[in-house]
Amino acid sequence: MSRIVLESKGVEKSFHDGSRELNVLCGVDLSVKENEILAISGASGAGKSTLLQIMGTLDRPTGGDVFYGGQSVQKMNKSKINALRNESIGFVFQFYHLLQEFTALENVMMPGLAQGKPRSECLGRAEELLTQVGLAERMTHKPNQLSGGEQQRVAIGRALFNRPSVLLADEPTGNLDENTGEEIVDLLWSLNQSDGITLVMVTHDLKLAAKAHSWVHLQDGKAQLK
Repeated sequence: MSRIVLESKGVEKSFHDGSRELNVLCGVDLSVKENEILAISGASGAGKSTLLQIMGTLDRPTGGDVFYGGQSVQKMNKSKINALRNESIGFVFQFYHLLQEFTALENVMMPGLAQGKPRSECLGRAEELLTQVGLAERMTHKPNQLSGGEQQRVAIGRALFNRPSVLLADEPTGNLDENTGEEIVDLLWSLNQSDGITLVMVTHDLKLAAKAHSWVHLQDGKAQLK
Protein backbone atom coordinates (compact mmCIF):
# COMPACT_ATOMS: atom_id res chain seq x y z
CA MET A 1 0.00 0.00 0.00
CA SER A 2 1.37 3.42 -0.97
CA ARG A 3 2.09 5.72 1.92
CA ILE A 4 0.41 9.10 2.24
CA VAL A 5 2.95 11.87 1.71
CA LEU A 6 0.67 14.91 1.92
CA GLU A 7 -2.65 15.50 3.69
CA SER A 8 -5.06 18.36 4.08
CA LYS A 9 -7.31 18.01 7.13
CA GLY A 10 -10.23 20.38 7.65
CA VAL A 11 -8.45 23.22 5.87
CA GLU A 12 -10.35 26.49 5.99
CA LYS A 13 -9.45 29.86 4.50
CA SER A 14 -11.31 33.12 4.92
CA PHE A 15 -10.61 36.60 3.60
CA HIS A 16 -12.02 39.91 4.75
CA ASP A 17 -13.44 42.30 2.18
CA GLY A 18 -14.28 45.37 4.22
CA SER A 19 -16.94 44.32 6.69
CA ARG A 20 -17.66 41.12 4.76
CA GLU A 21 -15.98 37.78 5.40
CA LEU A 22 -15.43 35.57 2.37
CA ASN A 23 -15.08 31.86 3.13
CA VAL A 24 -13.13 30.30 0.26
CA LEU A 25 -12.22 26.94 1.77
CA CYS A 26 -14.63 25.33 4.24
CA GLY A 27 -13.02 22.23 5.69
CA VAL A 28 -11.09 20.62 2.83
CA ASP A 29 -9.94 17.05 3.42
CA LEU A 30 -7.74 15.27 0.92
CA SER A 31 -4.71 13.01 0.86
CA VAL A 32 -1.98 12.40 -1.68
CA LYS A 33 -0.22 9.06 -1.90
CA GLU A 34 3.37 8.48 -2.89
CA ASN A 35 3.83 8.39 -6.70
CA GLU A 36 0.25 9.59 -7.24
CA ILE A 37 -1.03 12.26 -9.63
CA LEU A 38 -3.86 14.23 -8.00
CA ALA A 39 -5.82 16.81 -9.99
CA ILE A 40 -7.72 19.66 -8.35
CA SER A 41 -10.40 21.35 -10.46
CA GLY A 42 -13.06 23.96 -9.80
CA ALA A 43 -14.63 27.11 -11.16
CA SER A 44 -12.76 30.41 -11.19
CA GLY A 45 -12.62 31.69 -7.61
CA ALA A 46 -13.30 28.26 -6.10
CA GLY A 47 -10.05 28.38 -4.13
CA LYS A 48 -7.89 26.02 -6.18
CA SER A 49 -4.74 28.15 -6.10
CA THR A 50 -5.39 29.14 -2.48
CA LEU A 51 -5.53 25.48 -1.50
CA LEU A 52 -2.35 24.71 -3.43
CA GLN A 53 -0.52 27.60 -1.75
CA ILE A 54 -1.60 26.34 1.66
CA MET A 55 -0.51 22.80 0.80
CA GLY A 56 2.81 24.23 -0.37
CA THR A 57 3.30 26.23 2.87
CA LEU A 58 3.21 29.52 0.95
CA ASP A 59 0.10 30.50 2.91
CA ARG A 60 -1.42 29.55 6.25
CA PRO A 61 -4.97 28.23 6.65
CA THR A 62 -7.52 30.01 8.80
CA GLY A 63 -8.40 26.61 10.24
CA GLY A 64 -7.30 23.00 9.86
CA ASP A 65 -3.83 21.73 9.05
CA VAL A 66 -1.56 20.26 6.41
CA PHE A 67 0.64 17.24 7.07
CA TYR A 68 3.81 16.11 5.29
CA GLY A 69 4.77 12.54 6.11
CA GLY A 70 2.43 12.78 9.09
CA GLN A 71 4.10 15.91 10.44
CA SER A 72 1.87 18.91 11.21
CA VAL A 73 2.85 22.09 9.38
CA GLN A 74 0.92 24.19 11.90
CA LYS A 75 3.19 22.90 14.67
CA MET A 76 6.38 23.80 12.79
CA ASN A 77 8.26 27.03 13.38
CA LYS A 78 9.24 29.27 10.48
CA SER A 79 12.70 27.73 9.99
CA LYS A 80 11.27 24.19 9.83
CA ILE A 81 8.61 25.30 7.35
CA ASN A 82 11.28 26.95 5.18
CA ALA A 83 13.38 23.78 5.30
CA LEU A 84 10.37 21.65 4.37
CA ARG A 85 9.52 23.94 1.45
CA ASN A 86 13.11 24.00 0.16
CA GLU A 87 13.80 20.29 0.55
CA SER A 88 10.49 18.53 -0.06
CA ILE A 89 8.26 20.70 -2.26
CA GLY A 90 8.67 21.74 -5.88
CA PHE A 91 6.54 24.44 -7.49
CA VAL A 92 5.49 24.96 -11.10
CA PHE A 93 3.36 28.00 -11.90
CA GLN A 94 1.36 29.12 -14.91
CA PHE A 95 3.70 32.03 -15.63
CA TYR A 96 7.11 30.29 -15.30
CA HIS A 97 8.72 33.00 -13.07
CA LEU A 98 12.15 32.59 -14.65
CA LEU A 99 14.90 35.15 -14.07
CA GLN A 100 15.19 36.91 -17.41
CA GLU A 101 18.85 37.88 -17.13
CA PHE A 102 20.01 34.30 -16.62
CA THR A 103 20.27 31.31 -18.96
CA ALA A 104 18.11 28.21 -18.71
CA LEU A 105 21.02 26.44 -17.02
CA GLU A 106 21.49 29.22 -14.47
CA ASN A 107 17.76 29.34 -13.70
CA VAL A 108 17.70 25.62 -12.93
CA MET A 109 20.82 25.95 -10.76
CA MET A 110 19.29 28.69 -8.60
CA PRO A 111 17.74 26.51 -5.84
CA GLY A 112 21.10 24.86 -5.20
CA LEU A 113 23.12 28.06 -5.37
CA ALA A 114 20.68 29.72 -2.95
CA GLN A 115 21.39 26.94 -0.47
CA GLY A 116 25.14 27.38 -0.80
CA LYS A 117 25.83 24.15 -2.67
CA PRO A 118 29.04 24.00 -4.71
CA ARG A 119 28.64 25.50 -8.17
CA SER A 120 30.07 22.40 -9.85
CA GLU A 121 27.45 20.22 -8.13
CA CYS A 122 24.66 22.61 -9.13
CA LEU A 123 25.92 22.72 -12.70
CA GLY A 124 25.93 18.95 -13.03
CA ARG A 125 22.43 18.61 -11.58
CA ALA A 126 21.05 21.37 -13.81
CA GLU A 127 22.56 19.83 -16.94
CA GLU A 128 21.05 16.47 -15.99
CA LEU A 129 17.60 17.99 -15.47
CA LEU A 130 17.57 20.07 -18.65
CA THR A 131 18.53 16.97 -20.61
CA GLN A 132 15.73 15.07 -18.90
CA VAL A 133 13.12 17.68 -19.85
CA GLY A 134 14.31 17.79 -23.46
CA LEU A 135 16.38 20.98 -23.47
CA ALA A 136 19.91 19.64 -23.85
CA GLU A 137 20.44 21.94 -26.85
CA ARG A 138 18.94 25.05 -25.21
CA MET A 139 20.86 25.29 -21.93
CA THR A 140 22.63 28.56 -22.71
CA HIS A 141 19.52 30.34 -23.99
CA LYS A 142 17.84 33.02 -21.92
CA PRO A 143 14.06 32.99 -21.33
CA ASN A 144 13.36 35.56 -24.07
CA GLN A 145 15.05 33.19 -26.52
CA LEU A 146 12.79 30.28 -25.54
CA SER A 147 9.21 29.43 -26.44
CA GLY A 148 6.52 29.26 -23.76
CA GLY A 149 6.72 25.48 -23.68
CA GLU A 150 10.50 25.57 -23.36
CA GLN A 151 10.27 28.10 -20.52
CA GLN A 152 7.84 25.82 -18.70
CA ARG A 153 10.27 22.91 -19.15
CA VAL A 154 12.98 25.05 -17.55
CA ALA A 155 10.59 25.84 -14.69
CA ILE A 156 9.90 22.13 -14.21
CA GLY A 157 13.63 21.38 -14.15
CA ARG A 158 14.14 24.08 -11.52
CA ALA A 159 11.27 22.68 -9.44
CA LEU A 160 12.89 19.24 -9.46
CA PHE A 161 16.39 20.43 -8.54
CA ASN A 162 16.19 19.46 -4.85
CA ARG A 163 14.48 16.14 -5.56
CA PRO A 164 11.21 17.13 -3.84
CA SER A 165 8.83 14.52 -2.47
CA VAL A 166 5.89 16.43 -3.98
CA LEU A 167 5.59 18.62 -7.07
CA LEU A 168 2.80 21.22 -6.92
CA ALA A 169 1.70 22.60 -10.29
CA ASP A 170 -0.74 25.51 -10.60
CA GLU A 171 -2.31 25.53 -14.09
CA PRO A 172 0.98 24.39 -15.70
CA THR A 173 -0.58 24.44 -19.18
CA GLY A 174 -2.76 27.52 -18.67
CA ASN A 175 -0.46 29.89 -20.58
CA LEU A 176 0.26 27.53 -23.47
CA ASP A 177 -1.46 26.58 -26.71
CA GLU A 178 -3.17 23.19 -26.83
CA ASN A 179 -0.37 21.23 -28.51
CA THR A 180 2.36 22.68 -26.31
CA GLY A 181 0.19 22.11 -23.23
CA GLU A 182 -0.16 18.45 -24.18
CA GLU A 183 3.62 18.16 -24.44
CA ILE A 184 4.01 19.57 -20.92
CA VAL A 185 1.38 17.15 -19.60
CA ASP A 186 3.20 14.26 -21.30
CA LEU A 187 6.44 15.41 -19.65
CA LEU A 188 4.86 15.56 -16.18
CA TRP A 189 3.26 12.14 -16.63
CA SER A 190 6.57 10.66 -17.83
CA LEU A 191 8.36 12.08 -14.77
CA ASN A 192 5.73 10.39 -12.62
CA GLN A 193 6.33 7.11 -14.42
CA SER A 194 10.13 7.20 -14.62
CA ASP A 195 11.05 8.97 -11.38
CA GLY A 196 7.98 8.32 -9.23
CA ILE A 197 7.30 12.04 -8.90
CA THR A 198 4.21 12.74 -6.76
CA LEU A 199 2.21 15.45 -8.51
CA VAL A 200 -0.61 17.69 -7.30
CA MET A 201 -1.95 19.75 -10.18
CA VAL A 202 -4.54 22.52 -10.26
CA THR A 203 -6.30 22.69 -13.60
CA HIS A 204 -9.48 24.08 -15.16
CA ASP A 205 -9.20 21.44 -17.91
CA LEU A 206 -11.60 18.62 -16.95
CA LYS A 207 -10.21 16.30 -19.63
CA LEU A 208 -6.75 16.71 -18.14
CA ALA A 209 -8.08 16.22 -14.60
CA ALA A 210 -9.72 12.96 -15.68
CA LYS A 211 -6.30 11.58 -16.70
CA ALA A 212 -4.96 11.85 -13.14
CA HIS A 213 -4.91 8.92 -10.72
CA SER A 214 -7.22 10.87 -8.40
CA TRP A 215 -9.39 13.93 -8.99
CA VAL A 216 -11.08 16.29 -6.54
CA HIS A 217 -13.39 19.13 -7.53
CA LEU A 218 -13.71 22.22 -5.35
CA GLN A 219 -17.23 23.57 -4.99
CA ASP A 220 -18.72 25.69 -2.23
CA GLY A 221 -15.43 25.46 -0.35
CA LYS A 222 -15.48 21.67 -0.19
CA ALA A 223 -13.46 19.03 -2.02
CA GLN A 224 -15.57 16.45 -3.81
CA LEU A 225 -13.95 13.24 -5.07
CA LYS A 226 -14.72 12.68 -8.74
